Amino acid sequence: MERSGIQSGDRVLVTGATGFTGRVLTRKLCERGAEVVAIARPSSDLEPLADCHIQWLLGDVADPDLVAKAAQNVNYVFHMATAYREARSSPDVYHRVHVSSTQHLARAVLDNDSFKRFVHVSTIGVHGHIEGAPADETHPFRPGDEYQATKAEAEKWIADFARESGMPYTIVRPVGIYGPGDRRLLKFFRMAAGGNVLLLGSGAGAYHLVHVEDLTDMMLQLAAHPDADGEAFICGARDATTLAEIARIVGVELNRRIRIIRLPAWPFFIVAALCEGICKPLRIEPPLYRRRVAFFTKDRKFDTGKVFRTLDYAPVHPVEDGIRQTTRWYVNQGWISA
Repeated sequence: MERSGIQSGDRVLVTGATGFTGRVLTRKLCERGAEVVAIARPSSDLEPLADCHIQWLLGDVADPDLVAKAAQNVNYVFHMATAYREARSSPDVYHRVHVSSTQHLARAVLDNDSFKRFVHVSTIGVHGHIEGAPADETHPFRPGDEYQATKAEAEKWIADFARESGMPYTIVRPVGIYGPGDRRLLKFFRMAAGGNVLLLGSGAGAYHLVHVEDLTDMMLQLAAHPDADGEAFICGARDATTLAEIARIVGVELNRRIRIIRLPAWPFFIVAALCEGICKPLRIEPPLYRRRVAFFTKDRKFDTGKVFRTLDYAPVHPVEDGIRQTTRWYVNQGWISA
């Protein structure tokens, strides 16, 4: 397995460093001796990385002056900043965080002779609804909401900009990221820990996962791999799993019997649409989103062969081991009962 070419003393700019994936990646960069510069919101919690030597620049990632200062003499950029999916997030917020920030960062490093690679972290959400799964990197873009649409716009922009300017870049599209520290899948793990698992619709419920440790290892290697320049990669485990299988593994770890309860999805879509229609104009978080219902009904299965062929990488965390590890971490945090 080829190790990342990022060396001690390399200057690396990270956006989104205080997020779940960002914390893991930033810590690995610091452990390798990189000089890390990170842009973070003034409200960000820096404590989890307090023991790392990081030059923090607090402010708006779409502020061109702040970005220009952060990008001085950097060798690599890992651009992971993401706008929260919240009712109060307007289309302008998504565009500023996903598109404008990308434009400012790319332009800021363009005249840097020592610059080596711009790693742009996007999402498999740019592909939207997948027909004929598994989908690979060539699958059409079909974003289903403003979050996904601006992620897709940023991808298209940076690819066009790089072709015109010669800037080296790599695009990473992670599948469902999980592992110790994650909160996004906590509700599903809690439901599984309770023994009764509600699944909507009659589909298989395929869900493609990537352990945060494997994802960040892939990102570090892609940043320096010559064959990754100018390419996009879907980063995930070799094979998708299913929501029912995730629940089963949680049950095995907790020594619980899991009961799967299947219900039709259409009533939940109706309720979710009503909740969004009432709550969003008031900037109130709806108790139920259509995308949360879709979490149970859409098969998210991808062909991840390209990243493995390029890197000759073997995942460190098989899905079953990773889910059991994550379950134990939730128990240790007191977030689910043993």
